[in-house]
Amino acid sequence: MSGSSRLPVSLRDTFNARRSSANGQLVALNIDVLRNIIFILFVLRWTRITFYQLKGRGIFGSISDLYINIRRYFYGVFLRLPGVRDKVQVQVAESLLKLERKLVPSGPGVERITSLPAEGWSEEEVRKKLGELADMEHTRWEDGRVSGAVYHGGDELIRLQTEAFGKFTVANPIHPDVFPGVRKMEAEIVAMVLSLFSAPEDAVGVTTSGGTESILMACFSARNKAYKERGVSQPEMILPETAHTAFRKAGEYFKIKIHLVACKAPSYKVHLPSVSRLINPNTILLVGSAPNFPHGIIDDISGLSKLAYKKKIPLHVDCCLGSFIIPMLPKAGFEFEPFDFRLPGVTSISCDTHKYGFAPKGNSTVLYRSDVFRKYQYFISPDWSGGVYASPSIAGSRPGALIAGCWASLVKQGENGYLDACHQIVGGMKKIEAAVREKPELAPDLKIIGRPLVSVVAFLSNTLDIYDIADGMSEKGWHLNALQNPPAIHVAVTLPIVAVVDQLIEDLVSVTEDVREMERRRIAEGKAAKGAVKGDTAALYGVAGSLPNKSVVVDLAKGFLDTLYKA
Repeated sequence: MSGSSRLPVSLRDTFNARRSSANGQLVALNIDVLRNIIFILFVLRWTRITFYQLKGRGIFGSISDLYINIRRYFYGVFLRLPGVRDKVQVQVAESLLKLERKLVPSGPGVERITSLPAEGWSEEEVRKKLGELADMEHTRWEDGRVSGAVYHGGDELIRLQTEAFGKFTVANPIHPDVFPGVRKMEAEIVAMVLSLFSAPEDAVGVTTSGGTESILMACFSARNKAYKERGVSQPEMILPETAHTAFRKAGEYFKIKIHLVACKAPSYKVHLPSVSRLINPNTILLVGSAPNFPHGIIDDISGLSKLAYKKKIPLHVDCCLGSFIIPMLPKAGFEFEPFDFRLPGVTSISCDTHKYGFAPKGNSTVLYRSDVFRKYQYFISPDWSGGVYASPSIAGSRPGALIAGCWASLVKQGENGYLDACHQIVGGMKKIEAAVREKPELAPDLKIIGRPLVSVVAFLSNTLDIYDIADGMSEKGWHLNALQNPPAIHVAVTLPIVAVVDQLIEDLVSVTEDVREMERRRIAEGKAAKGAVKGDTAALYGVAGSLPNKSVVVDLAKGFLDTLYKA
């Protein structure tokens, strides 16, 4: 009976064939559905990207971006052609050799230490060598010949800092129980700096090794906050093109897409409508400078604050260069613009204590409106075999001596000391600005960029090669900052510069007249009114400003960094 219930072989084969066919059709259908889903997701993703690209840059802006990228690509291909590549490499090698000769001592009598001495030197030998190294030929920052770089609070303060170093040479704040004094000083530094920036009661901060680390930490915190609270996995931030390049470093380090916004003449401030258009669901941070490094201009922080507050996006204000000068402007009676925690959209501020706080190099702070923001920059590893590890910033071990030097500087100067410095430094900047705007020997050819209010004044020229002027000032012993996009020069006024402002202006007049005379000779010789870019400064910045592809300049910059480590 059981055998009779079975299907005939032919029917069973037919049934199995049809079932296999149905299964195959179902698999094919599932594959088609999956393919369609993937295609739809692909289309949606690129539709979204295209939408925000057009929203942020507009049709013409997007076409311009595409053109620039294509132009750079093909120019890069051109530079890699055998004949061109060889010529470029020869020019780069010549420039680097010239740079090496300038930076790396060589020749008879030059001692190079490339391995440990077989026997340790005596203290007297070490002191003698230190004296020789300190006295190597250099641009005389001591005489006020260097723009920025050395933010000197005076010989008295340096002696006090050296004493503070000596007391805390071995101190490390990673061990607060071993060095309680360092922990106390660090907390007090943060509290003192917060008080300068109108911080609310629950505001917090940390000290860092410098402005770059402060900026990196603010970006890192914003990225982590957006990921944890909003699930943003492709973070983007919007910054003025004049914002410090540390923001671009943060973008590269932390995989944050950067949107640069133009800062056009005549204000040279960030263009707020462009910022607004670029905001999208992936935006984790807006940025403004107070002031920016290139031109010394304070961005429209009030406008950025309103935008950030409305969109519920963090806003970081970079006051690294403004340091202790910008919060003193109103008390000193100078014109100022709102920039700090009094603006509700401002969520973090970076301030370098080692600039106009006159602390030893290697000191800065990053401040947050509340711990809601700071906690995202912390690193905590609870399950390491060495024990629970927690650090507030990038470094683990940190020099307590630097913290001691910073604390000593702040309490020694006090509010009255910083107010006096503000009067001198901003007064010096305004004197240079007035000379460029008003002196008949300068005004026809040099133009001030924007409306500087703090310590930096920048100027360009529409009639003369500004890099020739930079080189001319270098020949007279000045170390000024050459800029690009647009080509310009800036002076970051420090206390040493204040003492020689009149000499700087006199030399600027003399050099400008020399360059003007060179132009007259060119015209008299039947040449074009603007001569070829010449000189060391121009060779670097002029190339960077004129070539659509930066690869040659990148090679020069890499070679420069390599040269720094040649013994």
